[in-house]
Amino acid sequence: MFQINGDKPNFVTKKKVVKSDSEESEAEVKLSKSRKKPSASNTATMFQTGGEKEKKKEKVKNNKKKGSAKADESEEENATKKKKGKGKKGRKEERPPSPEVEFDDLEEFVLRPAPEGMTVKCKVTRDKRGMDRGFYPTYYLHLDNDKKVFLLAGRKRKKSTTSNYLISIDATDLSRGGDNFIGKLRSNLMGTKFTVFDNGLNPDRALRDLSNARQELAAIIYETNVLGFKGPRKMTVIIPGMDEDSERVPIRAQSENDGLLMRFQNRQMDNLIELHNKTPVWNDDTASYVLNFSGRVTQASIKNFQIVHSKDNSYILMQFGRVSEDTFTLDYKYPLCAVQAFAIALSSFDGKLACE
Repeated sequence: MFQINGDKPNFVTKKKVVKSDSEESEAEVKLSKSRKKPSASNTATMFQTGGEKEKKKEKVKNNKKKGSAKADESEEENATKKKKGKGKKGRKEERPPSPEVEFDDLEEFVLRPAPEGMTVKCKVTRDKRGMDRGFYPTYYLHLDNDKKVFLLAGRKRKKSTTSNYLISIDATDLSRGGDNFIGKLRSNLMGTKFTVFDNGLNPDRALRDLSNARQELAAIIYETNVLGFKGPRKMTVIIPGMDEDSERVPIRAQSENDGLLMRFQNRQMDNLIELHNKTPVWNDDTASYVLNFSGRVTQASIKNFQIVHSKDNSYILMQFGRVSEDTFTLDYKYPLCAVQAFAIALSSFDGKLACE
């Protein structure tokens, strides 16, 4: 139903050496030597459910890669902790846009995993104009290319006991009962745990076989900061695994006791994949925690993060970060889809007094 660049994408990563400056504390970038990227077959196996023999083989290969990757870890820098100052202007050339992405059906595209071997590069804008948008801003997701194709819009519901974001494929229709409703993000009372749903029906109103019941697309857990120490956020993301055909395994919980959050809590990880945000490294020169965003992020923020698989820290499934006051970069890869990535980003905007 949708095609990306016609054929398989052909990416060539050029080495760039960007001179850092002490005045550019928030936009500091030092590119390390290029490392080999996981092949499409390796990636598919890493996120498949089952296939233990193949997973063990891939683990040996990944361990070899990690040895050389650690040598370059200290050189990969881009500020991620929130602090004062602005990123240096005139560096748009460092934010390579997304290749052409074509699709016939927007609803299918935003729910489908990104093609293997491709990074879908997007931009999130936050609109706080209006009487109440300071408390309930609207967020928009566009492809980060010349056409700036609209993908999704999201906004927090006003009359809800917990944080509840509606996600729509129409920038002007963010109603729960509309035809353009594509999913939602719901938090617990503390605002530390989130669940992402598609547009299926509540299990209580669905058919007996749950064939039309809503699927849980992801769960996001923020580690609580009980002692109040300052530092980067810690995130855990749980997503359904992929089958041999690279299709998402449907997770249709009949109740909250059977959902992704409870399964993770009980360590019932069948058909599930556990992800984490990449741990930033403290840099004494910039007095901040740093990550390498390869020029895609230009301002420091506590919201900046990268999501990786524990078996391969070099494969970044998603990265999100600030480029201006109300503009953010969002890039995602297989097996994430646009709705999953956008919802994870929305969770980072939500107030988390228990996590700061």
